[in-house]
Amino acid sequence: MAGDTPGELTSSKASHGEGVLGLLKTMNRDEVFEALSQGFCQHCEAVLEKRINQILNKRGSETSLSNGDAGVASNVTPVPDLGTDRALTPAANFDILLNDGLGGTVVDNGLSEEQKEHIRFSQVGRKKDFVHTERVDGRPTNVLKGLELHTKVFNAKEQNRIVEYVYNLQRMGQKGQLRERTYTEPRKWMRGKGRVTIQFGCCYNYAVDKNGNPPGIIRDEEVDPLPQLFKQMIKRMVRWHILPPTCIPNSCIVNIYDEGDCIPPHIDHHDFLRPFCTVSFLTQCNILFGSSLKIVSPGEFSGTVSIPLPVGSVLILNGNGADIAKHCVPAVPGKRISITFRRMDDNKLPYQFSPDPELLRIKPLVVSPTVNSAPQGHHQKRIINSSFVKAIVQQNQHRNGQVSKDKSDRETAKTTKNDSFLGNDDFPPLGGNNDFPPLGKANKTGSRR
Repeated sequence: MAGDTPGELTSSKASHGEGVLGLLKTMNRDEVFEALSQGFCQHCEAVLEKRINQILNKRGSETSLSNGDAGVASNVTPVPDLGTDRALTPAANFDILLNDGLGGTVVDNGLSEEQKEHIRFSQVGRKKDFVHTERVDGRPTNVLKGLELHTKVFNAKEQNRIVEYVYNLQRMGQKGQLRERTYTEPRKWMRGKGRVTIQFGCCYNYAVDKNGNPPGIIRDEEVDPLPQLFKQMIKRMVRWHILPPTCIPNSCIVNIYDEGDCIPPHIDHHDFLRPFCTVSFLTQCNILFGSSLKIVSPGEFSGTVSIPLPVGSVLILNGNGADIAKHCVPAVPGKRISITFRRMDDNKLPYQFSPDPELLRIKPLVVSPTVNSAPQGHHQKRIINSSFVKAIVQQNQHRNGQVSKDKSDRETAKTTKNDSFLGNDDFPPLGGNNDFPPLGKANKTGSRR
């Protein structure tokens, strides 16, 4: 372990088969705590954390069983194995409250919401060094400058909830339960044509419509406001330093692709400010960039740069990557959902638009320099420090001190946890009728196909 200097006492104890365990037995609790809180290398800290968590979790489970309430023990969430990379992947499915940084509730696995959020934040990969030089107006230009790719922003469980939410919105649109211009499902008359779109916050025209309105935001048309779940996604992206608090989105468009659907080459309209972002779900696909993209055949395009978009990732478009390079999505290989979040130019806001107060007070997460120390263009690696070990020990001591409370206290704690999970600042469970309060006036003409 880094920082250790073997001494005579250590050698003497080890020779009698006692080693570190023998030394620990001679120390009081405060001395043990001090010894375990400093001077370890990252690898040794990870091993130590793993063992502490396993012991505490086992002790908590055994205590619950000894109290005659096996049902409680079976519902205890295991402490995540923080000593392995696998425990810090999306498979870990940490749920965190998407609040404004005011959380702090201690949950069954001994981690507060703040601690879990910092773990999830440290997992996000951030690539910001995209470079591709083309001649633009006679000058060599990095047409990808301003692009950023943030991976592992939404874990597998959250992705499933978002996808099911989108499918429920699609069913609502098909039944005419959304405002008329909110939902569009064109007829699939050829390859690459017919992706479903659902837009919130503003009505956007891709081309001149039947009323002669030009491409851009139609200010006198109303669509449904941003759903609550999408606002939670925006909160996370601002809190996790993916989107700047100076450009918080107030509109979005959902694209639902079937296999073979695409988006042709384009530059996003300047009725929307920069940066904006696209979140990807269900199927990884490639997005093409270049100052000159060509249509090869229906749904097929050629470009100079192809960037893969992993599921759960967020692509930020800004600078040259948003204004000089065109982008397109060739025919996708399977079912795909993307959600593009954008902020409208204040001079283009719909006439009936009202700012959402919930999106006016989002504050970026405050992180220590060690947590956010990965250089630009490289994926951040898991960082565990001694203060985090200390926090886990303290939180688990607090938890295990409460295990002996009577059953009514445990039921109260369980109710409190459930109320917290179902709060307005979390991803709501999906699939029930109550998940989808009316978003606006129903389309009286029925579904639009």
